[in-house]
Amino acid sequence: MRIHVACLLAVGLLACTTSRSQATEARASSGEASLPFIEDDYGRALAEAKARGLPLFVDTWAPWCHTCRSMKAYVFTDKALARHAERFVWLELNTDLPQAAGFQEKYPVDFWPTFFIIDPREERALVRFSGSATVSQLEKLFEDGERAWRGDSQGAEARLARGDALYGEGRPAEAAEAFAQALAEAPADWSRRGRTLESLLSAQYGAKQHEACARTVLEESPRVPRSASLANAMTWGLGCVLALPPENPAGKALLGTMEARAREVLAPPHIEMPADDRSGLYEMMVEARKALQDEAGTKAIAAEWLGFLEAEAAKAPNPEARTVFDSHRMVAALTLGEPQRVVPAIEQSERDLPGDYNPPARLSNLYRTLGRLEDALAASGRALDKVQGARRLRVLSERSSIQAAQGNKEAAVATLEEALAYAKALPKAQVSQRQSEALEKKLAELKAK
Repeated sequence: MRIHVACLLAVGLLACTTSRSQATEARASSGEASLPFIEDDYGRALAEAKARGLPLFVDTWAPWCHTCRSMKAYVFTDKALARHAERFVWLELNTDLPQAAGFQEKYPVDFWPTFFIIDPREERALVRFSGSATVSQLEKLFEDGERAWRGDSQGAEARLARGDALYGEGRPAEAAEAFAQALAEAPADWSRRGRTLESLLSAQYGAKQHEACARTVLEESPRVPRSASLANAMTWGLGCVLALPPENPAGKALLGTMEARAREVLAPPHIEMPADDRSGLYEMMVEARKALQDEAGTKAIAAEWLGFLEAEAAKAPNPEARTVFDSHRMVAALTLGEPQRVVPAIEQSERDLPGDYNPPARLSNLYRTLGRLEDALAASGRALDKVQGARRLRVLSERSSIQAAQGNKEAAVATLEEALAYAKALPKAQVSQRQSEALEKKLAELKAK
C-alpha cells in the first residue's frame, strides 16, 4: 500500500528497504514511465478504452503526494511493466488540475495515490486500491481487474472482486464486509491475502471504523508473510488507532500493542519494499510516541527516521527521485527541532526542479520556523506563482502565518479571506469541507486577537 501517512494524514494519513539493486536504480534513472499513460484527459482515455475493448487503468495522483511521486520515480519506471502495456488503456490524473474534477465527482478520491481499473462500457470501477504498490503488487491488481472484467471470479476471489466494486462505488462499509469475508474464506496461503488486507483496512478507515481497523490488523497480520503488505498493514493500524477519540478506553492499549508490532516490522531482516513505505511507517511511529506524550521517544524515532531518509536521498538516481524524500525529511527535522538540517537539501530541490511548487512551499515553512520571515514570504510567493487546485489553500494558509509572525495582521486576514474565496471557487470534488472549516477557524482566531 502506502497511503501513507502523508496521504493518510494529508487528508488529515503511509519504505522499505534495504538497498535497491543497481538494476532498479538504472531503471529509475531514466525517469520515464514504462507504460503508455495518457495525461489528464479522462474523456480521451475512456473513448480509447471503449474503442479497443479494454479496461481503463487510472492513477490518480497529486504533486504534493510523496507516495505518488515515489511510484512515478521508482515503480512506473520499471521496465518489467512494459510487457503489460497492451492489457489496459492507461491514464494518469493530476488531481490538482481543474480538468480532473469531473472524474473525481464520479470516482471520489480520499487517499493518494488511488488506482482504479474501470469498465469503460458502464463507467464502473472494477478495482479501487489506495496506496503504493510494488511491481508484483501491481501485477496482481492487473490480474484482479481483468478477472473482474471477465466476471469469472470464484470463492474468495469473487468476494474480493465484490469488495473492489463496492469500494469503487464509494460504499466503504459494505466493501469492508466483502473483503473480510474474502479473508475468512481464503486458504492460508492465498496469494491475495496481503492485498485484500490492505483493501479491507483502507475501506474500514474510509468508513470511520477505526477501532475495527486496528483490531483487524492485530488479528490478521500474523497470517501475512513479512512483506510490503505487512508493513503497510501496520501503517494503517497505527493510523486507525491514532484516529480514535481520546475518550476511547481501548485506545492506549491498542496503540502500545500496535507500535510494538510495527517496531518488529522495521527490525531486521529488512522487508523489501519502497523506501517511501518504510518512511511512512516511521512517521506513524513518531505520531504514536507523540500521542503517548513521550518526548524522548519521539525524538529518538525521528532521529532514526531522518538518518534513514538522508541515506535514501543520497542514493536517489535523479533530482525527481530525491525529492520524494523532501517532505518527510522536513517533518522529521521539525520534530527534532533541527529545521536548518534540511534547508540546503530543499533549496537544492528548488534549483533542480524550478517548475515544482513544493520546494518553495516547504522552504516557506522552514524559514518561518527559523525566524527568517522575509525569506519565508518570498518563498511563499514563488510557490503561489506555480501552485493550483486545493493545494493552493495550504500555501495561502502558511503565507498568512508568516504575515501574522511579521505582525501584519491586516495582510494575514486578507490572505485567509483570499484562500476562502478560492476554496469556494474550486469544484466541490476538489476541496474538502474540513479544509474550508480549518481556514474559517484560523481566520476567526486571527480576527479575535
